[in-house]
Amino acid sequence: MATIAVIDYDMGNLHSACKGLAMAGATPQITDRAADLDAADALVLPGDGAFDPAMQHLRSRDLVGPIQEAIAIGKPFLGICLGLQLLFDSSDEGTEAGLGIIPGYIKKFQKEPEITIPHMGWNQLTLAQPDMPLWQGIHTGDWVYFVHSYYAAPTDPAVIAATTTHGHQTVTAAIAKDNIMAMQYHPEKSAPAGLTMLANFVNLINARKSQG
Repeated sequence: MATIAVIDYDMGNLHSACKGLAMAGATPQITDRAADLDAADALVLPGDGAFDPAMQHLRSRDLVGPIQEAIAIGKPFLGICLGLQLLFDSSDEGTEAGLGIIPGYIKKFQKEPEITIPHMGWNQLTLAQPDMPLWQGIHTGDWVYFVHSYYAAPTDPAVIAATTTHGHQTVTAAIAKDNIMAMQYHPEKSAPAGLTMLANFVNLINARKSQG
Protein backbone atom coordinates (compact mmCIF):
# COMPACT_ATOMS: atom_id res chain seq x y z
CA MET A 1 0.00 0.00 0.00
CA ALA A 2 1.30 3.44 -0.93
CA THR A 3 2.57 5.64 1.88
CA ILE A 4 1.84 9.30 1.15
CA ALA A 5 3.26 12.16 3.19
CA VAL A 6 0.58 14.84 3.57
CA ILE A 7 2.56 17.95 4.39
CA ASP A 8 1.45 19.77 7.52
CA TYR A 9 2.17 23.52 7.58
CA ASP A 10 -0.91 24.82 9.43
CA MET A 11 -2.76 25.82 6.27
CA GLY A 12 -6.14 24.16 5.89
CA ASN A 13 -7.94 20.98 6.77
CA LEU A 14 -5.53 18.12 6.12
CA HIS A 15 -7.93 15.48 7.34
CA SER A 16 -10.36 15.79 4.43
CA ALA A 17 -7.49 15.21 1.98
CA CYS A 18 -6.32 12.24 4.05
CA LYS A 19 -9.80 10.77 4.10
CA GLY A 20 -10.00 10.96 0.31
CA LEU A 21 -6.58 9.33 -0.08
CA ALA A 22 -7.46 6.58 2.38
CA MET A 23 -10.69 5.89 0.48
CA ALA A 24 -8.52 5.56 -2.63
CA GLY A 25 -6.42 2.87 -0.93
CA ALA A 26 -3.39 4.79 0.33
CA THR A 27 -1.86 5.19 3.77
CA PRO A 28 -1.67 8.96 4.32
CA GLN A 29 0.68 10.31 6.97
CA ILE A 30 0.30 13.90 8.16
CA THR A 31 3.78 15.20 8.86
CA ASP A 32 6.06 18.23 8.97
CA ARG A 33 9.26 16.18 9.23
CA ALA A 34 11.73 16.14 6.34
CA ALA A 35 12.65 12.52 7.15
CA ASP A 36 9.05 11.44 6.59
CA LEU A 37 8.96 13.20 3.22
CA ASP A 38 12.13 11.37 2.25
CA ALA A 39 10.74 7.97 3.31
CA ALA A 40 7.30 8.36 1.72
CA ASP A 41 6.36 6.98 -1.69
CA ALA A 42 4.74 10.30 -2.67
CA LEU A 43 3.96 13.78 -1.36
CA VAL A 44 0.69 15.68 -1.14
CA LEU A 45 0.69 19.42 -0.44
CA PRO A 46 -2.86 20.54 0.35
CA GLY A 47 -3.82 23.94 1.66
CA ASP A 48 -6.32 26.74 2.15
CA GLY A 49 -5.53 30.34 2.93
CA ALA A 50 -3.06 32.99 1.82
CA PHE A 51 0.17 32.60 -0.16
CA ASP A 52 2.58 34.54 2.10
CA PRO A 53 1.72 32.83 5.42
CA ALA A 54 1.89 29.46 3.68
CA MET A 55 5.41 30.06 2.40
CA GLN A 56 6.46 31.47 5.77
CA HIS A 57 5.21 28.35 7.51
CA LEU A 58 6.99 26.05 5.05
CA ARG A 59 10.24 27.96 5.58
CA SER A 60 9.90 28.04 9.37
CA ARG A 61 9.61 24.25 9.34
CA ASP A 62 12.57 23.83 6.94
CA LEU A 63 10.34 22.08 4.41
CA VAL A 64 11.12 24.07 1.25
CA GLY A 65 14.36 22.22 0.45
CA PRO A 66 12.97 18.74 1.17
CA ILE A 67 9.94 19.39 -1.06
CA GLN A 68 12.12 20.68 -3.89
CA GLU A 69 14.52 17.74 -3.53
CA ALA A 70 11.73 15.14 -3.51
CA ILE A 71 10.28 16.58 -6.69
CA ALA A 72 13.73 16.81 -8.31
CA ILE A 73 14.39 13.09 -7.81
CA GLY A 74 11.05 12.19 -9.40
CA LYS A 75 8.86 11.42 -6.40
CA PRO A 76 5.16 11.73 -7.31
CA PHE A 77 3.76 15.01 -6.04
CA LEU A 78 0.17 16.20 -5.81
CA GLY A 79 -0.70 19.80 -4.96
CA ILE A 80 -4.23 20.72 -3.93
CA CYS A 81 -5.66 24.27 -4.05
CA LEU A 82 -3.06 26.48 -2.33
CA GLY A 83 -0.66 23.57 -2.80
CA LEU A 84 -0.82 24.21 -6.56
CA GLN A 85 -0.18 27.94 -6.19
CA LEU A 86 2.88 27.49 -3.98
CA LEU A 87 4.67 25.65 -6.79
CA PHE A 88 5.01 28.93 -8.69
CA ASP A 89 7.49 31.81 -8.41
CA SER A 90 5.26 34.46 -6.84
CA SER A 91 1.70 35.63 -6.31
CA ASP A 92 -0.38 38.79 -6.62
CA GLU A 93 -1.58 37.90 -3.13
CA GLY A 94 1.69 38.79 -1.43
CA THR A 95 5.43 39.40 -1.64
CA GLU A 96 6.95 36.07 -0.59
CA ALA A 97 8.81 33.95 -3.13
CA GLY A 98 7.09 30.64 -3.90
CA LEU A 99 8.72 27.25 -4.29
CA GLY A 100 9.84 28.20 -7.81
CA ILE A 101 9.28 24.72 -9.24
CA ILE A 102 6.89 25.73 -12.02
CA PRO A 103 7.85 29.03 -13.75
CA GLY A 104 5.06 31.58 -13.64
CA TYR A 105 2.98 33.44 -11.11
CA ILE A 106 -0.41 33.52 -9.42
CA LYS A 107 -2.91 36.11 -10.65
CA LYS A 108 -5.97 37.61 -8.97
CA PHE A 109 -9.32 37.27 -10.72
CA GLN A 110 -10.34 40.37 -12.62
CA LYS A 111 -13.59 41.87 -11.39
CA GLU A 112 -16.55 41.44 -13.70
CA PRO A 113 -20.25 42.23 -13.30
CA GLU A 114 -22.23 39.29 -11.98
CA ILE A 115 -19.28 37.15 -10.83
CA THR A 116 -18.28 36.56 -7.27
CA ILE A 117 -14.77 36.56 -5.86
CA PRO A 118 -13.77 34.18 -4.43
CA HIS A 119 -14.77 31.74 -7.12
CA MET A 120 -16.69 29.26 -5.01
CA GLY A 121 -18.71 26.27 -6.14
CA TRP A 122 -18.97 23.62 -8.83
CA ASN A 123 -17.47 24.20 -12.28
CA GLN A 124 -16.76 22.03 -15.29
CA LEU A 125 -13.29 21.03 -16.44
CA THR A 126 -11.88 21.28 -19.95
CA LEU A 127 -9.03 18.77 -20.20
CA ALA A 128 -5.87 20.02 -21.92
CA GLN A 129 -3.62 16.95 -21.39
CA PRO A 130 -5.84 13.97 -22.21
CA ASP A 131 -3.06 11.46 -21.43
CA MET A 132 -2.31 12.82 -17.95
CA PRO A 133 -2.44 9.90 -15.46
CA LEU A 134 -5.02 11.56 -13.19
CA TRP A 135 -7.51 11.79 -16.07
CA GLN A 136 -8.21 8.05 -16.42
CA GLY A 137 -11.99 7.86 -16.28
CA ILE A 138 -12.25 11.69 -16.29
CA HIS A 139 -13.73 13.67 -19.17
CA THR A 140 -14.12 17.25 -20.32
CA GLY A 141 -17.32 18.49 -18.75
CA ASP A 142 -16.87 16.72 -15.41
CA TRP A 143 -17.72 18.85 -12.38
CA VAL A 144 -15.32 19.70 -9.53
CA TYR A 145 -15.47 22.01 -6.52
CA PHE A 146 -13.49 25.28 -6.34
CA VAL A 147 -12.80 27.84 -3.61
CA HIS A 148 -10.23 30.44 -4.72
CA SER A 149 -9.60 34.11 -5.53
CA TYR A 150 -6.34 33.57 -7.44
CA TYR A 151 -5.26 31.29 -10.27
CA ALA A 152 -2.04 30.09 -11.87
CA ALA A 153 -0.52 31.69 -14.95
CA PRO A 154 2.31 29.36 -16.02
CA THR A 155 5.09 30.75 -18.21
CA ASP A 156 4.81 27.60 -20.34
CA PRO A 157 1.14 26.89 -21.16
CA ALA A 158 2.07 23.28 -21.96
CA VAL A 159 1.98 22.48 -18.22
CA ILE A 160 -1.74 23.31 -18.06
CA ALA A 161 -3.61 20.03 -17.68
CA ALA A 162 -7.13 21.45 -17.41
CA THR A 163 -8.94 24.77 -17.45
CA THR A 164 -12.25 26.09 -16.20
CA THR A 165 -14.18 29.33 -16.61
CA HIS A 166 -15.39 31.96 -14.19
CA GLY A 167 -17.38 34.67 -15.87
CA HIS A 168 -15.57 35.47 -19.10
CA GLN A 169 -12.21 34.33 -17.73
CA THR A 170 -10.65 30.99 -18.66
CA VAL A 171 -8.26 29.96 -15.90
CA THR A 172 -5.92 27.13 -14.96
CA ALA A 173 -7.72 24.35 -13.09
CA ALA A 174 -4.89 21.79 -13.02
CA ILE A 175 -1.26 21.47 -14.04
CA ALA A 176 0.97 18.50 -14.79
CA LYS A 177 4.65 18.17 -15.63
CA ASP A 178 6.62 14.93 -15.27
CA ASN A 179 6.02 13.72 -11.67
CA ILE A 180 4.21 16.94 -10.65
CA MET A 181 0.40 17.08 -10.65
CA ALA A 182 -1.67 19.77 -9.00
CA MET A 183 -5.29 20.90 -8.89
CA GLN A 184 -6.75 24.30 -8.07
CA TYR A 185 -10.01 22.63 -7.00
CA HIS A 186 -10.58 20.25 -4.09
CA PRO A 187 -10.70 16.63 -5.33
CA GLU A 188 -11.67 15.37 -1.87
CA LYS A 189 -14.83 17.52 -2.12
CA SER A 190 -15.50 16.68 -5.79
CA ALA A 191 -17.03 13.20 -5.62
CA PRO A 192 -17.22 11.12 -7.71
CA ALA A 193 -14.78 12.72 -10.18
CA GLY A 194 -12.42 13.91 -7.46
CA LEU A 195 -12.22 10.53 -5.78
CA THR A 196 -11.45 8.97 -9.16
CA MET A 197 -8.53 11.39 -9.54
CA LEU A 198 -7.20 10.54 -6.08
CA ALA A 199 -7.51 6.83 -6.88
CA ASN A 200 -5.59 7.43 -10.10
CA PHE A 201 -2.82 9.12 -8.11
CA VAL A 202 -2.64 6.18 -5.70
CA ASN A 203 -2.61 3.71 -8.60
CA LEU A 204 0.25 5.64 -10.19
CA ILE A 205 2.28 5.36 -6.98
CA ASN A 206 1.53 1.64 -6.60
CA ALA A 207 2.56 0.99 -10.19
CA ARG A 208 5.80 2.90 -9.60
CA LYS A 209 6.50 0.84 -6.47
CA SER A 210 5.87 -2.45 -8.29
CA GLN A 211 8.42 -1.46 -10.92
CA GLY A 212 11.03 -1.03 -8.22
